[in-house]
Amino acid sequence: MFHIILYQPEIPPNTGNIIRLCANTGCSLHLVKPLGFTLEDKQLRRAGLDYHEFANLQVYESLHECLSAFDPVRIFALTTKGSQAFHQARYQKGDAFLFGPESRGLPADVLASFDSSRHVRLPMLPDSRSLNMSNSVAVAVYEAWRQCGFDGTLSDS
Repeated sequence: MFHIILYQPEIPPNTGNIIRLCANTGCSLHLVKPLGFTLEDKQLRRAGLDYHEFANLQVYESLHECLSAFDPVRIFALTTKGSQAFHQARYQKGDAFLFGPESRGLPADVLASFDSSRHVRLPMLPDSRSLNMSNSVAVAVYEAWRQCGFDGTLSDS
């Protein structure tokens, strides 16, 4: 399916929600340190309910280590400074979506390491700062999965 990469996530319930999302959509979750919590954090576990055992989760020391560990088809960096709206890009199985820390987004040097045509944003009203990360991940995953015909589901309904 898809790869979700959380670069230095800070808020445990967001990551817990994303673990649950990944367990239900077949996405792999990749966490890049430092994390703002431990994997044993009560808030993380509570938000993820009992889905942790059903999610494919890996933790990495660096973004370089993360990207070297698997072979994504393409990497899309989600940023409020994206050159195109998320739904305008065409996605395929194996694509990866990179999200930055909740308090500051992806650093400029990380963004610069990816082609600017793969910097995508979620549409928002003018003067809005950002969306909650777990909501952003859900919107991104479902749009990409929709484009792939919800491949792998039990039914089309």
